[in-house]
Amino acid sequence: MLNFDALRASSTRTTPYRYLVGEGVLTKEQAADIRRDYPDINEPGYLPLSKLEASGAFKQLIEDLHKPELADILSEKLDLDLKDKPRMITVRRLSKHGDGRIHRDSKSKICTMLIYLNEDWEDAQGGAIRALNNERDMEDYVEEVSPLAGNVFAFKRADNSWHGHPSYKGERYVVQTTFLISQAELNRKEQRGGFQTKLKRLLRIA
Repeated sequence: MLNFDALRASSTRTTPYRYLVGEGVLTKEQAADIRRDYPDINEPGYLPLSKLEASGAFKQLIEDLHKPELADILSEKLDLDLKDKPRMITVRRLSKHGDGRIHRDSKSKICTMLIYLNEDWEDAQGGAIRALNNERDMEDYVEEVSPLAGNVFAFKRADNSWHGHPSYKGERYVVQTTFLISQAELNRKEQRGGFQTKLKRLLRIA
């Protein structure tokens, strides 16, 4: 399903940190099929794939995100060696105000790729991710990537890999693939993510 040639042809930037921006990695029709088969997510935030049901076109996307070819391309583009590194996939359908605050990711993460699935988008309403120059100012950015279907933003984790997006509330489909330094870190994050998911659901019921 993923157009690996489009991802391979994406442009790599090296300032203020190493990242890439791709377009056309999925078609609008493919993204619509994925949204149709999306897991039943009714809460904001990223949920771990291990806690969700995958079927249909959504499952096809997940299978592609696990292929060695993805690791090969990101390794080349981001100047990394991702061979045999564990991957954590997390899934979002809803955003709330306060999501997208400036951050740079923990040192347990080597790189992260976001693939967007939204049919249309007005960047002025918020929710478009930005590669930032610092940790203080959301308006001091070098590039903004709209969360439109088929767009990709991937970056190498660094001490200055600041990113975030202006606040947005509503549907915002995105699947995140993160390469981690070890299987132990993957296990820890999966367990933590599962606990947080259960807690959110309990709080919602209460």
